[in-house]
Amino acid sequence: MYLGISSSLEHGSPEEWARKHKALGLQTVVFPVSCLDGEETISAYKQAADEAGLTIAEVGIWRNTLAADPEERQRWTDYAIRQLRMADAIGAACCVNVVGTPYGPRWDGGYRDNFSSELWDMAVSMIRQIIDTARPRHTKFCIESMPWMIPSSPDEYLRLIEAVDREEFGTHLDVVNMITTPRRYFYNDEFLEECFRKLRGTIVSCHLKDILLKQEYTFQLEECACGQGTLDLDLYIRLASAENPRMPMIIEHLTTDEEYISSVRYVQEQMGTRGYHSVESLANFKQP
Repeated sequence: MYLGISSSLEHGSPEEWARKHKALGLQTVVFPVSCLDGEETISAYKQAADEAGLTIAEVGIWRNTLAADPEERQRWTDYAIRQLRMADAIGAACCVNVVGTPYGPRWDGGYRDNFSSELWDMAVSMIRQIIDTARPRHTKFCIESMPWMIPSSPDEYLRLIEAVDREEFGTHLDVVNMITTPRRYFYNDEFLEECFRKLRGTIVSCHLKDILLKQEYTFQLEECACGQGTLDLDLYIRLASAENPRMPMIIEHLTTDEEYISSVRYVQEQMGTRGYHSVESLANFKQP
């Protein structure tokens, strides 16, 4: 795998940004600027990444392309198209969003109708529109797996891929986001294997984090930093690396640069303890 973080780290120039990521022993980055920042800025960060030998894992969208208000929906759909075009121009592995919702005040919130046939049809149409308008040649457009909106399971992801029916549509795998039942939590090793078995050949990027069962009633799960939960991180990394020896795995949702650095060090130490000193040694692991 290629390890990266969602933080751009505190920096004063593209060169410092790339240098800090490289100094941490990272191999890939989340692109820290958007299509709104202008060609000069975009080119400077792309050049800095290239010169440091860093691949670009993700370009984020993180806007509600299914907003209830038609003008807002169009605005964010146009933004998603521009982001995908930029991602393709800089050679990012994927351009990613969550599917969004028109059914409540929180754009990425959980609502019953998120699983309706109406939402499904809207999502398929939206994804096709973004891909067909942007027409990427190198970068996959992805919808990140989520706990309370589609796709919330590997089977649902497969159905979505088949329904969209575009080669430019790929899987952005966040396993923790799909661990929503006691069975998936306690048997997360089996769930990891299920995800990689069913989605084999479609996965272009992964998020790397952990999950912990809280002791309060009823069943409550808490996302946490790597090593602070019960996810089989060793298996996750091996499966991802068997899928693609250079699979981007992005640590996310921490608060400070220090927390990101600590999490990076933990993952690197665990890889070293298990004898995974290189991408090649990880790639020797075979999927079940």
